[in-house]
Amino acid sequence: MTPTPHSSHLPTQATATAQPDLPSSLNSSQIFRGQKTVEITHGEQRYTLRLTRDNKLILTK
Repeated sequence: MTPTPHSSHLPTQATATAQPDLPSSLNSSQIFRGQKTVEITHGEQRYTLRLTRDNKLILTK
């Protein structure tokens, strides 16, 4: 069977279910993209995630 150009980039079912206990992981730089705050919408609620001067994260409603 010859793979299509896009199929090599997709996880197989075995890969997707191999480690179900591991949470998704993001680096904070991916979230903030050079900013100090981001807004997060969760359902009907809006939250603000802020990066402090001490490099700590604060999530507020």
